[in-house]
Amino acid sequence: MVKSKLLIALAGLLMTIFIHTDSFGSEPNEQKGWKASPELVAELAKRDPSIIYSEEKVPQYTLPDPLKLTDGSKVTDAQMWQTRRRPEILELFRTYVYGRSPIGRPESMSFEVFDLDRKALEGLATRKQVEVNFTGKKGGPKMDILIYLPNAAKVPVPIFVILNFSGNQTIHPDPAIKLSKSWMRPGSTGVVDNRSTEDSRGRDYSSFPVEKILNRGYGLATIYYGDIDPDFHDGFANGVHPVFDKLVDGKRSADAWGSIGAWAWGLSRAMDYFQTDSDIDSKKVVVLGHSRLGKTALWAGAQDERFAIVISNDSGCGGAALSLRRFGETVERINRNFPHWFCESFKKYNGKEDDLPVDQHTLIALIAPRPVYVASADKDLWADPRGEFLACKYADPVYRLLGVDGLMVEDMPGLDQPVQKGAIGYHIRSGGHALTESDWQRYMDFADKRFFSSR
Repeated sequence: MVKSKLLIALAGLLMTIFIHTDSFGSEPNEQKGWKASPELVAELAKRDPSIIYSEEKVPQYTLPDPLKLTDGSKVTDAQMWQTRRRPEILELFRTYVYGRSPIGRPESMSFEVFDLDRKALEGLATRKQVEVNFTGKKGGPKMDILIYLPNAAKVPVPIFVILNFSGNQTIHPDPAIKLSKSWMRPGSTGVVDNRSTEDSRGRDYSSFPVEKILNRGYGLATIYYGDIDPDFHDGFANGVHPVFDKLVDGKRSADAWGSIGAWAWGLSRAMDYFQTDSDIDSKKVVVLGHSRLGKTALWAGAQDERFAIVISNDSGCGGAALSLRRFGETVERINRNFPHWFCESFKKYNGKEDDLPVDQHTLIALIAPRPVYVASADKDLWADPRGEFLACKYADPVYRLLGVDGLMVEDMPGLDQPVQKGAIGYHIRSGGHALTESDWQRYMDFADKRFFSSR
């Protein structure tokens, strides 16, 4: 009898060890919850057979353990995480992925509120437009923050901050929004010779349901990401890079910040402003981003602990999706197509993801114990929805170590079934690569639970 009990206990111990060992490895082929449309998988695979769109083709992999130091020591408590492992992971991302950004607020940076209307949008909102001059010098690099605050809410108000792709004037048809004079990507409505025209006003309104955000009691702040750094590979000659780069013998180092690092740095400079504005609750700032700017939001939130909630929308490779899965967009493809986004050191992992000392679950873990939300889209297989969910799943142990409920499900949820009870939120939405009103509603629901106990 005693021997039987010992054998049962030993079997249980071995199973525990197995589960722990396997918990940072590949997922079994039999997936639960959401599954990609077989027809879509077949169609995409036919377009380019070299890209993995099928779970059966995902290679075996073993993820870095977020709770194990590089010397092999196990992280056993919150203090060890905060003082040793978290700084270690941050340093690895700075060295090998996003690069090293300037730390802290520039000494000479200045703010100028050049527009203030307390009765904007037919009295619904207060509109502010703020110029942030990064050096405080005339002609220096700068960005404009467009802010809408709900007049019906009690100040200071919580606020979402999000970078936009095409200029502040594109998020709403409000004619008072300053027309951006910065360089624009060609091919979009209202862009002529890489400059915005009046035809661009309100073009992206469907992605920014301003009135619905205000009616929920939240403010909205947005910045054109090209103000911080134009999104093309110019050798880092424009934007903030030439002003703040620290060159060695006239050259940038292999860990010098790329464009994602610059855009994330700009979000922290917006936070510097929020802390000076008595209408904004700077302790309730939600940083949100879509696609490449979702990657940016995660990196900004990982570094800057002033952001209360961090949200990634369809961020994919280099964002929330696990690089080691090599599903959809890969490290090699993203570095080839966008050589300016990451630091130079990241390129040495082209086709060599197994050598990466970090993966995106450890990026999400850096946000702990603050709430983080990751969202995917059903038809956006390029961004690897399952890889985004798994990154949340494998960040969960860090939240648990810090005494916070993380991701409250074991398996990927079904379509349009958001998971929001823990500090890690997730949903996969019907449709394709976009930021939609439906996404916004889920994000505001998530924030409500943290900011408004009565809702």
